[in-house]
Amino acid sequence: MKILPYIREAVVNIMSAKLRSFLAILGVLVGTGSVVALISSSQLATAHALAQFKSLGTNLLSVNIRDASYGKKSADSRNFQLSDTPRLQKSSSEIMLVAPYTIGFQSMYFGITNLNGQIIGATQTFGEIAKIHIDRGRFVSYLDAHNFFCVIGAKLADKISKAGQDPLFNQIRVGKEIFTVIGVMKPWPRNMFILADLNTSIVIPIQAASFLDKNTHITDILLRLVKHPNINLVEKQITAVMKTLLPKKKVSFNSPSQFIKLIAKSRQTYTMLLIAIGSISLVVGGIGVMNIMLVSVIERKREIGIRMAIGARQMDILRMFLIESIMLTLFGGFLGVVFGVFTSFVLALFSHWQFYLYGTPVILGFAVSVLVGIMSGFYPAWRASKLDPIETLNSA
Repeated sequence: MKILPYIREAVVNIMSAKLRSFLAILGVLVGTGSVVALISSSQLATAHALAQFKSLGTNLLSVNIRDASYGKKSADSRNFQLSDTPRLQKSSSEIMLVAPYTIGFQSMYFGITNLNGQIIGATQTFGEIAKIHIDRGRFVSYLDAHNFFCVIGAKLADKISKAGQDPLFNQIRVGKEIFTVIGVMKPWPRNMFILADLNTSIVIPIQAASFLDKNTHITDILLRLVKHPNINLVEKQITAVMKTLLPKKKVSFNSPSQFIKLIAKSRQTYTMLLIAIGSISLVVGGIGVMNIMLVSVIERKREIGIRMAIGARQMDILRMFLIESIMLTLFGGFLGVVFGVFTSFVLALFSHWQFYLYGTPVILGFAVSVLVGIMSGFYPAWRASKLDPIETLNSA
């Protein structure tokens, strides 16, 4: 079967009815574009989330400490102390670094500039585990335990700079105390693993955090483990030590590897859901193509009758209309893929995500558009092939 003449004729027929063809293509364009944009955006969001966790490393573990009974704080309930850190580190041979930290809130002012952000009490190890990079100055160290020094996040530094001041080695009032800025952090990629946005925070020595607020206690600990840790074993070993140290506290764990597995598992479910949502638009576009092809069959009855009268078979008529329908949806599918990729690119641009061109949405977009063309074009093509040539010539 020579298909090229059918394709050439389909293009001529499509171009001869521009408005009608445009409306058919538009419906497929919107449907295909929706599928491609939704799936691409989902994959970009997933890749961004995975990149955030992988940038920290999969050998991290976060420990959260809270009261065993919610809302019931016992007066004799012991809290985790900085002096407990060595014992926690010795609880497992797979623990390399331990960084207890606190998160608090106090009024913060640089001169008359109000700084809204969190106050993180931390040790030098926290900066190493969280991969904090310093733009200017330095991070807090163990030697700063009894000094009111602080390191500020990139966004806070920008806010101070816009007020016409250089934050480095100047002073910030935190609550009723004065802290000297000894460092400015580089922009830090926020993630769900560390419970603070370091870009809008100040980091102070953990001892100073307790001095600022007597009710501030260590409730979170970051740990860096060996390269390929047995997470379950480490969690059991830490739990055993914590039961001895803090019998009235409950301990929970989070790790990047757990988040990565969860994201990978949920990605397939979300992809199928998004395909289903986008398919609704494609079905609507397919119905539009079917209606337009039915109108085309009615308008071209005389042409069909003449073709049959000079020897065209029913299969030839069916192929002619079916290929025309597929060509319409292919044009719409191509434009829809371009539109969907462009939409996902714009979304990535505004969301500050790394853009990748994934093959799956593109291939799926083309495949579905061809399928829509076959399904929506078959009935009109079948009706055209079943027309009686004598009746069509008499009615024309």
